[in-house]
Formats: sequence, structure tokens, C-alpha cells
Amino acid sequence: MSFFDHLEDLRWHIVRSILAIVVVSIFGFVYTKEILDNVIFGPTNAYFPTYTALCKLGHALHMGDKLCITPEKIQFQNFQMAGQVMLQFKLAFTMGIVCAFPYIFWEFWSFVKPALKERELKGAKGVIFWVSLQFFLGISFAYFMVMPFTINFLASYTVTDKAINQFFIDDYFDLISQIVVGMGLLFELPVLVYFLTKVGILTPTFLKSYRKQAIVVLLVLAAVITPPDVIDQMIVFTPLYLLYEISIVISKRAYRTRMEGKDETAVQEWS
Repeated sequence: MSFFDHLEDLRWHIVRSILAIVVVSIFGFVYTKEILDNVIFGPTNAYFPTYTALCKLGHALHMGDKLCITPEKIQFQNFQMAGQVMLQFKLAFTMGIVCAFPYIFWEFWSFVKPALKERELKGAKGVIFWVSLQFFLGISFAYFMVMPFTINFLASYTVTDKAINQFFIDDYFDLISQIVVGMGLLFELPVLVYFLTKVGILTPTFLKSYRKQAIVVLLVLAAVITPPDVIDQMIVFTPLYLLYEISIVISKRAYRTRMEGKDETAVQEWS
């Protein structure tokens, strides 16, 4: 294919991806109220699954109500004439991207796949499943583990009794969408490491030697994602560090496979 043929092919992949986002966004636009009340505002409700599970765990461990969390009562405000209209569009668009992510990646993979060699295709078997799984695992972790503690911390944090915490509904949505989607992308680290190792950019030795620097970077990321609270930061840092260690193991296997493939190719050429 010529350069312009590749551009034309890419254009249709992008068009189909946009159409998928639009279709899901329409669903989000129609059911905005239900999604806001039960999903977006979920961590502010007393019946949120995380609060219920923690309370049951506390009772099972004979700790009484020590693990039971009563969410802060938050008053949301809107001071813009088109504020709630724009919120509805942002909600629909964000939901479109998140829910259509597997299809979007499938379109991207369909465009890249013809350029890969047979050995690379064997190593990338099931990539759409693993990328999608990691993305939704990250989103679930952020939504059920990070957001409840983050929201309650920010809602209850005060520096003076003369100021009342009242939040713009737009700011709340931006916070929850950035953290949740951001964690979904960060959870793609093992998949990214696998492919970078496969193409020879990364090695397990490099990841091991820069482990200390990686810990610092992960701590900074945890501090950026969460408010200035040590407990919340550790909740985010711990799975990120585990992902880094898992990435080292994945990199070892990918590197070993790549080296074995090179040895087989060298033997064939010599023969």
C-alpha cells in the first residue's frame, strides 16, 4: 500500500471508532440522570458497595463499627447557565470513550497488525483482551477503592470553621473522571512493557536497575492522583508498584522469547 492508501485506511479506522463513541454517548446522554445518581455520585451514597463491604468486614473481624464509613454530605452547586447541559455532554462523551475502549483499541490493532511479523503476532495473541482487562481493572480499582476515600477526605477537610465546603458539580465530575480514567491507563503498564520489550526498547535488566527511580516516580504519581493524604497515596501506590514488579516478570519472559526467536533465525540463515 502507498502512503496515501495507509492514510485512507487509518481514516476509516478513526471514523468507525468515532461512530462507536457516538453510539455509546447517545446512551449516556439519554440516561444521564440514572448514571449521575447511581454511578458518578455513587461514592457519596451510604449504600455504596465499598462502604457496605468494609462494614461487613469489620463486623466479621469483631471490630464493631470501626470500619463502617458514613460518607460526608456534599452539597453540589451549579453557577453557570449552561453548566448542567455541558455536564450532560461531558458525561456522555466520557462514557462513550470508556465503554467503547475495547472496540477503539481493536480498530487501532487492526491498523497496526498487518505491519507485524508472524513471530510478533504470535507473541501478541490475546492483546485486545488483556489491554481491555487491564483498563477496566484500573477503572474498577480507582472507582471502588480510591474515589470513596478521596471524596470523603476532600469533603471533610477544612482549615477554618468560617468556610463551608460546597462544591461545583463540574469540578466533582472532572475529579472523578480524571482519576478513574487515569488509573485505567496506568494499569496498562504491564502490556506496554511487554511490547516495548518485544521490539527491543526495554529489557528486564533496565527495569531492575531503575527500580528505585521507578518507586519515586510512582510515589509522585500517587501524590498527584490522590489528595495530600498518606493512606490514600499508599492505596494508589501499592497496586502501581505491584504492576511494576509484574512488568519485570513479563519483560523477562518477553525478552527470553525474543532472544530465542533471534537464535532460531540465526540458525536458519546459517543453514
